[in-house]
Amino acid sequence: MPTDMSAPMGQEISQSYRGLLTERIARQLEHDIRSGDIRVGAKLPSERELAAKFGASRNVVREVLRRLEAQHLIEVAPGRGSFVREQSSQHARSYDALYRAGRPTVRQLIEARIPLEVEIVGLATQRADEAQLAVIGQANDALLKATDVVDKAHADLDFHDAIAQASGNPVLRIMLSSISGMMFEMMLRSHSDPSIGEPGVPHHAEIFEAIAARDVERARNYMHEHLTLGLRTYGKDLDVSVDVMARQHIETLLSQSKNRG
Repeated sequence: MPTDMSAPMGQEISQSYRGLLTERIARQLEHDIRSGDIRVGAKLPSERELAAKFGASRNVVREVLRRLEAQHLIEVAPGRGSFVREQSSQHARSYDALYRAGRPTVRQLIEARIPLEVEIVGLATQRADEAQLAVIGQANDALLKATDVVDKAHADLDFHDAIAQASGNPVLRIMLSSISGMMFEMMLRSHSDPSIGEPGVPHHAEIFEAIAARDVERARNYMHEHLTLGLRTYGKDLDVSVDVMARQHIETLLSQSKNRG
């Protein structure tokens, strides 16, 4: 298993490798907690023990624990350690957990995103104010400037969320947010696969230009083309579960990043 501690002595691990390793560990612990493999009230191993188990630095482990705490999955008691929190019905039955229980495939996620985001972008094109347009533009700029696959995926997610916020419909934004975890995992793959950048397909810049021009039909068409690209380029990954695709792809990216280091 590739680890950040296996990097050559005296050589810093790449930002990309660290980000991917953080994603892998966080996904594993979140799965273990939500599935009940780690029971409510259980104390997590110490930072040192988690670092040894996952072959990661303690800084990476601390980043993972901060994320789990922000998700209300654990409670960190100073001097005592980290404990799994009792989940409210809202947290225990989060939409993300319900979706994943059904083992949705990449194709099914794309099929769900198309009608949802085409409607969202149409409303955003009609309703976005200047401040919201600026936020969408900033997310697009951040994606263009990002060089690391994890940063690209985060910027990609921010772009789609900014459009949802500009739609003026909080229900639609919450619906999109409920699948954002799986979207992020798809985006990791998209931004590390050259075939996804198929020539002639509208991407974020074209979508943003259509929104700014208040051209509803063009914005909707561009979003539809942008989302259906995956149906042509994901190949055999289309009909595997999002979880399996993400796990396999993160491992591949970790291995590649380690070898480049």
